Amino acid sequence: MTAIVRFQNVTKRFGDLVVLTDFDFEVAAGEKVALVGPSGSGKSTVLRILMTLEPFQEGAVEVDGIPYHQPGGKGPFRASERHLREIRRHVGMVFQHFNLFPHMTVLRNLTEAPVAVLGLSRKEAEERALELLSLVGLSDKRGAYPRELSGGQQQRVAIARALAMRPRVMLFDEPTSALDPELVGEVLGVIRALASEHDLTMILVTHEMRFAREVADRVCFFDRGRIVEEGPPERIFAAPREPRTREFLAAFLGEGGG
Repeated sequence: MTAIVRFQNVTKRFGDLVVLTDFDFEVAAGEKVALVGPSGSGKSTVLRILMTLEPFQEGAVEVDGIPYHQPGGKGPFRASERHLREIRRHVGMVFQHFNLFPHMTVLRNLTEAPVAVLGLSRKEAEERALELLSLVGLSDKRGAYPRELSGGQQQRVAIARALAMRPRVMLFDEPTSALDPELVGEVLGVIRALASEHDLTMILVTHEMRFAREVADRVCFFDRGRIVEEGPPERIFAAPREPRTREFLAAFLGEGGG
């Protein structure tokens, strides 16, 4: 299958701290990949690079055939803002903390970017938004403001907002970590439905190990800026080969691998 996401020999540093070193990673179109591992291991940095939120120092990244650098590009991203905007049209991201516009209704949160960036008419954008609100089970909240919603509802709106841009690749950065435990299930249910019913490419950073096992086509275990082990979830969770993977999973799933 054709790779829609490709990292080649990528190095990412924050000052003297090296987060990724000669990092190689590919995701096929339509593939669902879960990135798991300890905090600080580089998982979220991969997503932030893909979303053009973090520059990288060495190597090459591309999404849907578009390189992140341009010949002669300047500044930390070494690409023009116009080029970066083109990349962002292909990638959607759901963050830990929702990042909704507090002064806008749910419907406005979903329609602003499609109108401003994609050039949709307000009517087209609203029709798309209402379809997505139905998808995430929030049709009745179109006129509500974020402060009037629970955390789980806000995150479901954030998922719908990302989908409104019709991205080729969806990124989820620990989408349930800021939620109360009783609200986690409703958000995971929406992501589960997206994974099973839609031909989206999805990359998920998550500490929800059983969810990763259920949803992902491939699981990559990160430690210290590299992928220590990867493979189908059945093998990674039931019979990990690397000692570091076994040690990490035992903390979440028990010695039997869950």
